[in-house]
Amino acid sequence: MRQVTTTLDNYLIELKEGKHHFENVFQSLARMIFNDKDNIKQIIVNGKNTYDFQKFREGKKHIIGLYDVINSFVAFIKDAAERGESKEMAFVLVGEPGNGKTFFVDYLSTMYRDFISVPENNKYTFKFILPDGLSGYGGIKEIESQSYEDPVILQMNLYDSPEQSKEEFLKLGFKEKSFLDFYENFRSLGADTEFILNDFRNFFNGDIAKVKECIEVVKIPISSTLGTITGKYPAKDKLTSSGVDLVGEESIQRLLHITNSNNPYRFDLRRGALARVGGGGVHFADEIFKNKTDLMKIYLGVIQNRVIEIDAFKWPIDTFIIATSNNTDVQNYRANGEEKPILDRCKFCYVSHNTNYKLQEELTHYALGGGIKTTFTGKELHIDPNLIYTLSVVVTLSRLPRFEDKLTPVEMMKLAAGEVAGEKSAKALAEIVEQLEHESDLTKRFGQKGLGQRDLARMINTLRGFPETNEGECMFALDVFKAAEDVILDYVQDNNDRAKYFEDMKIAKGLYRKRIRTEMFNAFMDEPTAIKKDVMMYVNMVIGMGRSDLGPDKIITYKDPQTGKTQPIKIDERFVNAVENELEMKTHEQKESFRGQIRKIYAQKLQTDKNYDFMDNVDLVKAVTDTRLNSDIASAGGLVGALANRTNEDNEKLYNRIVSTMANKLNYCKTCAEKTIEFFCTQDHQT
Repeated sequence: MRQVTTTLDNYLIELKEGKHHFENVFQSLARMIFNDKDNIKQIIVNGKNTYDFQKFREGKKHIIGLYDVINSFVAFIKDAAERGESKEMAFVLVGEPGNGKTFFVDYLSTMYRDFISVPENNKYTFKFILPDGLSGYGGIKEIESQSYEDPVILQMNLYDSPEQSKEEFLKLGFKEKSFLDFYENFRSLGADTEFILNDFRNFFNGDIAKVKECIEVVKIPISSTLGTITGKYPAKDKLTSSGVDLVGEESIQRLLHITNSNNPYRFDLRRGALARVGGGGVHFADEIFKNKTDLMKIYLGVIQNRVIEIDAFKWPIDTFIIATSNNTDVQNYRANGEEKPILDRCKFCYVSHNTNYKLQEELTHYALGGGIKTTFTGKELHIDPNLIYTLSVVVTLSRLPRFEDKLTPVEMMKLAAGEVAGEKSAKALAEIVEQLEHESDLTKRFGQKGLGQRDLARMINTLRGFPETNEGECMFALDVFKAAEDVILDYVQDNNDRAKYFEDMKIAKGLYRKRIRTEMFNAFMDEPTAIKKDVMMYVNMVIGMGRSDLGPDKIITYKDPQTGKTQPIKIDERFVNAVENELEMKTHEQKESFRGQIRKIYAQKLQTDKNYDFMDNVDLVKAVTDTRLNSDIASAGGLVGALANRTNEDNEKLYNRIVSTMANKLNYCKTCAEKTIEFFCTQDHQT
């Protein structure tokens, strides 16, 4: 299929009419990010204000979290687009494996290709149609710019004198200010393009009009597989890696046609990865610091000067270089003092693991994958409704540092997710993050160490391989802890890390038990949101008790912010006190202080989320659950006793009813319902 072409003058006229853009790669990226300013939101992460760029949250499988990375990246692009120092630097993502570095770059590349594929954003280059009689090129009839140079770059270099090129812009109808802005992105032509252009000038005796007749403007193909617009170079071992992979090499095939040994077109630049993204593209250098020295010297020249150089021939390119590396390789490279120049040309962004367990649930869905899961025998595999939560909590806790004097692991986890953690504020978390940012050892910074997304995938794979998973046809949430133990023992080498992760698992198991108590109460009440309603009943009673117009009948009316309806409620002080007793609040002062916190939290949350339900307050939820369990079935010796001892008909009916509710209303299958009840009825002193 022949490329759609146009003449150079027609392209420039369309550019003047706004049908195309002439900009460097940083300006294109900046326009992509800032095109819709309504998609930029201010949020709070780890107790600090930051920005969330919704452009990175689009699509079925988008970027989750990585707020600091995105903010750092956007600031880098903005500075480079405004001709700051960043335009001569590479952006390098540094962090442990499995924390989303490569996923970020792949998503960015896809997003950029989609942006460039919009007709008005298409990138263009040009090719020479060799006239009959022009000697020195043998059977070669067409030559396309090897580095995908922009037609405007050609126009600016078309004449020997820059003033003549500017006059040409005026003749085409450009306003002086607009084409002078073009010269902010001026660069010389590549060696072969300049050589061929000179051949054309000489052949036509300096008649530029005839030269233009031999020039066609074509669209740059957008392809991830061809490596155009976006390309990737993965670091290879020292035997197979070569500078040819980056910059190209002399082409034997071309030498059979080209008679002039000084013609730079004898070099095939498209053989290398850099030329293919030379026309406003993105080059991804994966694990850049694993490359050997000669490749790093090539990268240094390309990063600093944006020039491909072979045998003293030069090809200026317009490319954004983004790279990844792990902490160890960066540290080793820094230890080599001779390699300092390239380090100075890198903007390092240290990528931490996700520490928000709610966001981790979305990442866990990614790891679990879409589609129906099956057993070894091909039967459909059920997913325990608590599986995503349990997996997410296990890996998130492993990524959190220990600062018991300031925050417990659970408090830190809740604050990192933007939830309430008793009297502890987000400021305490922000102070810890700030303190760790000054650690010279990168692995000690907040979120830098822990079980990564690959470890999570291993846990899921291990869990799927358990005989009990396949026999029961269900991925049961409690089995997560055994799978996590296997992964930690097999893949975590450091004994201190291993010991910490096992302690984190005990905490996660305690949180799982609290969650199961809530689930069992909902099942007992035959209502999926039973405990949520009771928690809000307690909250509304506490708020009512603080009202000045509370009468002797203890009945108040309030407007439900979720439904907008006004309804009455009778304050039951016995219920309120029973909940607070479960929270081990014995004195009047303790209870009044806690009630004050509840009123304050509700007033604050209501301003931003009218559906806030206090279900993130694990201690309060547990206290309400225990209060209701103890009061509602005290005659049966408690729900645990009733379910554990099914020797009488009433207990058997209760058990069957709860299993039925769990299966029909709470998304359990028979296997995970029965196993969950069994876990609920056992005591685990470790948690």
